Amino acid sequence: MDPAQALAELSRIRLDEISLDDMLLRVATLANRSVPGATEVSVTLVRGRRGWTAASTGDLARELDERQYEQNRGPCLDASASGGTISLPDMAVEQRWPQWAQRARDVGVGSSLSIGLPIQESVVGALNVYGGTAHAFDPPAVAVAEHFAAYAAVALANAHLYDSAATLAEQLREAMRSRAVIEQAKGIIMGERRCTPDEAFALLSKISQDTNRKVRDVAEALVARVAQRARV
Repeated sequence: MDPAQALAELSRIRLDEISLDDMLLRVATLANRSVPGATEVSVTLVRGRRGWTAASTGDLARELDERQYEQNRGPCLDASASGGTISLPDMAVEQRWPQWAQRARDVGVGSSLSIGLPIQESVVGALNVYGGTAHAFDPPAVAVAEHFAAYAAVALANAHLYDSAATLAEQLREAMRSRAVIEQAKGIIMGERRCTPDEAFALLSKISQDTNRKVRDVAEALVARVAQRARV
């Protein structure tokens, strides 16, 4: 795929129509199709000390990523931390991570690129491009990969923020629903027992503790029973 076409396709993705996981897979797929010399691509994400492969175009890329996570060292982790580009042009002479490079050669990878993706303060990552031969990525190919990664980082950051905002919005809606049903249950108890709102909530809390259920579940059951009695 022409790199300009890949970037145009990436820019057309609507965040309200695609999940974060799908967005990550789309980034890996487009990179694999647009970077000359690429055979497989993965996206590493790192939060704190934990790294994981959020998307990959094949098992080979995932396996090589996971070996780095197990050893807590390797090009994708270093690129994630630095935000820069780490190129391994020839696995046969690689001295920084010799054991990992040997494994890469064993599974048919001769070279790789890892390009940092500074997504946000708490989460960083890297775009990992694997080539089947040594020196698979000439300078123009490296430039394409870096250019693509720059656009991908912005898209991923926006997707991450959108996903976080959507999750927060759902949590707020759930909290409002819980509060509404609890207030209904308190009203029922206050009407039946002629007690204060605090006393009604204290009773709900005691039932919650005694039955090992959430206050909201206790409140929903009470409201449902009263509604059923009213229908009868």
